[in-house]
Formats: sequence, C-alpha cells, structure tokens
Amino acid sequence: MIYNEVINNLQKLKLDKMSTYLSTYLDEINKNNISFIDALYELTNKEIEFKEQRASEFNIKVAGFPFKRTLNEFDFEFQPSINKKEVMDLSTLRFIEEKKNVLLVGSSGVGKTHIATAIGIEAAKKRISTYFISCHDLITKLNIAHQENRLKDALKTFNKYKLLIIDEIGYLPVDKNGANLLFQLIAKRYEKSSTIITTNQVFSKWGELFNDNILANAILDRLLHHSYVFNITGESYRIKDMILKMENINNSSG
Repeated sequence: MIYNEVINNLQKLKLDKMSTYLSTYLDEINKNNISFIDALYELTNKEIEFKEQRASEFNIKVAGFPFKRTLNEFDFEFQPSINKKEVMDLSTLRFIEEKKNVLLVGSSGVGKTHIATAIGIEAAKKRISTYFISCHDLITKLNIAHQENRLKDALKTFNKYKLLIIDEIGYLPVDKNGANLLFQLIAKRYEKSSTIITTNQVFSKWGELFNDNILANAILDRLLHHSYVFNITGESYRIKDMILKMENINNSSG
C-alpha cells in the first residue's frame, strides 16, 4: 500500500525515472548492498540525467537546425585549409562565454553550415539558448515585423538567444532596408552574445551585397571586433560526393 502511494506521488511530481527504478534500489537496500542515502543519491541522479537529456533534445528540436551533424563527422582531411584544433576548440563553447562571434567564409559546399550546425547542437545540448536561421528568412521575418509595427519585439526575440546562427549571407541579394534591419540586430547583440555567420562572400564584397558600403562596414565592424574567422578554400563536398557516386556507377556498369 505505502509502496504504491510512493509510486503515485513520484508520478504526480513527474519524477518518472525515480518511479521506474525505485523497486530496483529497494531490493538493493534490502540485500544490504547499498545504503538508503546511496540509493536516494542514485535515484535523484537518474532523474536529473533524464531531465537534462530531455531538455537537450527539446532545445535541439526547437533550434531550427537543418540537419544533425557533429564535428567528428567533418572530413578535415578534405579541407586542409581549416585548422582542426581551432575548430574543435569551438565545441568547448568557450567563445560563447567570451561573447565572441564565429565567421565561416567559403564557397558553396565546403562545409560551413556543417560546422555551424555542429557547434550549435553542442550549445543546445548544454541548454544554451540557440537558434539557426538563414539570412534570407531572418531578413524576411524582420521585414514583416517592421511592416506590422512589431519590429522591437522581433529584435528582442532574436536578441535573446545566447547563440544565433545566421546561415548563407550572400547567397541572395539584400536591399538597403534589409541591411538596415540586420544591422539593428547585430548592433543589439554586439558584445552581449555570440553570433555564427556563414557566407560565400569575402568581406570586401559585402558593400555590393548590401547595396550600401556604410551599412556593410558597420555590420562587419561589430561582427569582426571580437571574433574567430575561418576562410575555407577547399573544394565542395557535394561535388566530391557526386564524383564518387558517378565513379561507383561507372565501375558497377563496367
């Protein structure tokens, strides 16, 4: 009777793992294999681990990542222009504590989004508020908010993330109004939180990209002031995979 009451209480308190393992640890106590306090310690640890794991999975789910990748899956040998130690150090998330930015520059397919996503997933696992969004989608959302007189709220929403990943700057043109909205967000985050940028455009081309040299320089000034910059000059993974696929087809047909 009391055991059932305890189980019910644990379930009402949403202590699911303690409820699941209670019987096992009671057996260990009765066999004198473990003390009551040790059993309680183990049970609470299992509950904490379960809740942290669930919170991590939720954070990853709502962060908007395009896929799940890790840095261990990245082929550093294919991209020798990247310093592996420096990139792996980013996974310690030290740069977030330092409120520094990360800028990944390189042509399409060299692995910029893979690296950015892998770092973001590490942050989300640690329950650091993280959000991933393409530059085009970000500016579209800010433009709509501006038109609906709720820009302040939209900027506040994007500014709340300790890590914001803005993907694909430079893949689509940005008008002056869009550049101004992006500048407002970057300015609000400056020296307060970290931003990861991926871009296929060298910084000297950002004036053309944003149709405004002054705005482009203002954005870059705040992004680059406290930052880690990685210039990736290797070949495209997608082209490599396509070549391998074609070679396999030719070999099998031959």
